Amino acid sequence: MIRSAVAEDVPTIIELIRELAEYEKALDQAKATEEQLREALFGAHPAVFALIAESVDEATGSHRTVGFALWFRNFSTWTGTHGIYLEDLYVRPAERGGGHGKALLTELARIAVERGYGRLEWAVLDWNEPSIGFYKSLGAQPMDEWTTFRLAGEPLRELGKR
Repeated sequence: MIRSAVAEDVPTIIELIRELAEYEKALDQAKATEEQLREALFGAHPAVFALIAESVDEATGSHRTVGFALWFRNFSTWTGTHGIYLEDLYVRPAERGGGHGKALLTELARIAVERGYGRLEWAVLDWNEPSIGFYKSLGAQPMDEWTTFRLAGEPLRELGKR
């Protein structure tokens, strides 16, 4: 089951972000707080959006969060249309293979098509072969000619002072 996140999901989303950061060998870099995420997702001017993947226990009817996708709108000057940039997609290891990742991407694709967006894009670590294979199986193509650049920390502050 896929649904839009609500404010009560923020602590769980933070937990999932930290699990993802640990998987990506960068737990020390996951510094977002619940307050920051709550403001970004549910403040006066939300800039990001989240989907929650849940598993439903057939016997009890209880719902358990097993993954999430966090995304924001981007824009292509070449196509003149908005798109979706998928910042994070994560499914807990014990739940992988159950269709949750595909369901999250399917919902994002549905949103993009419904809104007339031209693209759904994301980055994946080059060593993450299971994810790369999964994305390719859905028809996604790697952007081999592009290299992502980032300004952060002191270099960002220095450039911003000029």
